[in-house]
Amino acid sequence: MHPNPSACSLQRRVCNHARRSDAYTWFNELTGAELFEQTESLLPQHRERLFPPTETLSMFLAQALSADRSCQNAVNEAAVRRMVGALPRCSTHTGAYCRARQRLPMEMVRALARESGRRVAARTPEPWRWRGRPVRLVDGTTVLLPDTPANQSAYPQPCSQKAGLGFPLCRLVGVVCLGSGAVLDSATGRYQGKGGDEQSLLRSILDCLERGDVLLGDAYYATYFLLCALRERGIDAVFEQYGARRRSTDFRCGQRLGSRDHLIVLEKPAIKPDWMSPADYEQAPDTVTVRELRTGGKTLVTTLLCPRQTGKSALKRLYRDRWHIELDLRNIKTTLGMERLSCLSPEMAIKEIWVYLLAYNLIRLLMAQAARLVERLPRQLSFKHTVQLCIAWDHHDRSHEDQFQGLLVLIAQQRVGDRPGRVEPRAIKRRPKCYPLLTTPRELARAQVRKHGHAKKLK
Repeated sequence: MHPNPSACSLQRRVCNHARRSDAYTWFNELTGAELFEQTESLLPQHRERLFPPTETLSMFLAQALSADRSCQNAVNEAAVRRMVGALPRCSTHTGAYCRARQRLPMEMVRALARESGRRVAARTPEPWRWRGRPVRLVDGTTVLLPDTPANQSAYPQPCSQKAGLGFPLCRLVGVVCLGSGAVLDSATGRYQGKGGDEQSLLRSILDCLERGDVLLGDAYYATYFLLCALRERGIDAVFEQYGARRRSTDFRCGQRLGSRDHLIVLEKPAIKPDWMSPADYEQAPDTVTVRELRTGGKTLVTTLLCPRQTGKSALKRLYRDRWHIELDLRNIKTTLGMERLSCLSPEMAIKEIWVYLLAYNLIRLLMAQAARLVERLPRQLSFKHTVQLCIAWDHHDRSHEDQFQGLLVLIAQQRVGDRPGRVEPRAIKRRPKCYPLLTTPRELARAQVRKHGHAKKLK
């Protein structure tokens, strides 16, 4: 008898499904030459170099998936591959590779990330959707940049921090497909200042949404003009009501639909927002009808107005899925390591973000294919497990279809726990090292060390 009959049956099941669905062909379609040909026109004129654009992008992606994300490690691995492959040896100095990364067109990387996310989301089967409709998640986060003058000028540190003690901070807003987990689009901006808020960044990428989509978001997005813009595009929204409005919500007003469930008519704000042009403000509708309801301890506002088609319990379960984007951002920032960028210029830092998003979408592609073959949801598979397998798979020959099917078997073996309503304290148990915080600029701190010596460790 086979020592692990469940694993054996799973492997046979994947292989049988793969023969019927032509999994290897689908993977090649999404990651092969066709995707790169669409962005080939974006490549600049270039001569044959040691690191051509495609090779450079491949190495950049490997950096995003590697625990050691240094350029030196990437160049060392390339030098070893050339030596093992009997190719002319190259230097292990990083200058040529760093210049090649700078020449890599930003638009090419951005287009590849968007197109890969769009293709994965477009292939989601019916069981991955909500009542036959695609669901999109939106949320914002921040990433730290290296503390250089150029980065501080483009993405200043929070004004609450003293000069020389903080790090440049970039705000990022992303739209994610609930069914597949792929990132459809993203926008970046300053952490503070005009045009850097989550509303403005989302408005700049609304074109990634299509008529019939359902958008889930937290309380930052339940604003009058965004609801109007989504309704005009044929997109339904489910947001948590923002604080000021939630405190004044009176379910005795409007058209009553049930217990703590009603329709209300919102009026256009009398004062034009600073970001809005006078023409757009005049064209905005004077009123918009939305539905407010209290469920699951939250007050939701939605454009799904019919209680018979979408009851309170259905909206409660739907909005609970918004939490998945928090996990997706954690996967991108913590598992892949995008929380702290390494590029020293703002242009390269934004390019680094898009490389991370492209790497994330390629991982989600594998997870979606593995989930489809074993008839599970991609959210039931482990992202970190897939990343570990891809890193190991990258060091072997990947040209055979049987090996690719075997990779899908391994990806599908690990499932994540179903823990609805999980509550954890936002605190760490492990104590940090006993060093005091840096409270003066580093140059001044060095001078003090030279004069007075190092401070004693904290107990």
